[in-house]
Amino acid sequence: MGLKTSWLESANAPECPFPLNNLPYGVFSIGDEDPRCGVAIGDMILDCQKAEETGLLDFDETPLFDVPFWNEVMEAGPALWVALRARLQELLGNDAHKAAIQPMLVSQADAEMHLPFLVAEYTDFYAGRHHAFNVGSMFRDPANALPPNWLHIPIGYNGRASSVVVSGTPVRRPWGQLKSPDHALPAFLPSRRFDFELEMGAIVGSASDGPVTVDEADAMIFGYVLLNDWSARDIQAWEYQPLGPFQAKATATSISPWIVTKAALEPFRVACPEREFELLPHLKDTGPMLYNIDLDVRLTPKGKAASTIARTNYREMYYSAPQQLAHHTTSGCPMNPGDLLGSGTISGATKPERGSLLELSWGGKEPLQLEGGETRSFLEDGDTLTLTGRARGDGYVIGFGDCTGQILPALENPYKR
Repeated sequence: MGLKTSWLESANAPECPFPLNNLPYGVFSIGDEDPRCGVAIGDMILDCQKAEETGLLDFDETPLFDVPFWNEVMEAGPALWVALRARLQELLGNDAHKAAIQPMLVSQADAEMHLPFLVAEYTDFYAGRHHAFNVGSMFRDPANALPPNWLHIPIGYNGRASSVVVSGTPVRRPWGQLKSPDHALPAFLPSRRFDFELEMGAIVGSASDGPVTVDEADAMIFGYVLLNDWSARDIQAWEYQPLGPFQAKATATSISPWIVTKAALEPFRVACPEREFELLPHLKDTGPMLYNIDLDVRLTPKGKAASTIARTNYREMYYSAPQQLAHHTTSGCPMNPGDLLGSGTISGATKPERGSLLELSWGGKEPLQLEGGETRSFLEDGDTLTLTGRARGDGYVIGFGDCTGQILPALENPYKR
């Protein structure tokens, strides 16, 4: 499939992340106006509320775009998802609609982006084999790097929906209880080993109240975002046994501003890696469930040049989002529109493909060299971390918008009175 052309010329540029093939969903505001739903096309945003009010987006007696989030569309169901995408491509691709649509377009450069959906629940997985192997090798040994269950089920933990923020939101260095070699007892200190994790987030669009198959889970997914699971490694090292991550992962979870629909990613499906052990029937691969999406990580010290510190691809995951979602439901756990599933850190087989500073600096033992001579083992105050993702088609690309956050210094001791 090649580029679908739009009457908006900026959407037809080969490197434009938002061609007619994409049409991702976000929430934006201009100046003091209230946030509203929009669709990215070229360098512009289509105001969906205005399009609905004028009858150009009219699918139901109940308005879909009178609220500043996409959950109403999710809850309307997959048939509406298909109809909406087809209508948007008609409006933005057919010259006959140009005069009616142009007044409803606003410049992306003038827009402030907001969370594109109300996050119902948030679950983060540990489903990238290279990342799990690297971490296990670091803290155990290569022969025992993967726990016995890891090759049989996607491991995850329930995170905090309240931690999820949109790209551009600053992230403050957290305080926590630390145990390190220079302290005989735990100490309450700002994290010294603050890190990022390069992930993708899958957004559940349809509800379930019981177990679903992998194929049913795939049909439930509304779209995908880039996701940065900010992690305090020193807090995590002290707290994670026996119940896993808690406060180390509760500071913030940044997502990109645009939801790229599953339909836009269909041409980029790829298979999961070869299995060392056959998965049980309810988790078996039923077809290509991952996507060929190039991922980059840039680190920019305050006032300095940016350095690309990692490049990898979403196809490196061991478990797909549909498998993660299907596993999540096996106990009868209900899933709701707006649930967010983090993929787990996406790392490749080589050092430049590692999706966290923990891996890139090998736990701080091999500091990473940046442009301009600075080094990093973990993130420092003032650093800006940016994730980018693009799926490349024939003469077009599918983008997500940057997922960015700057590290602010820790607060003064919040318990000092």
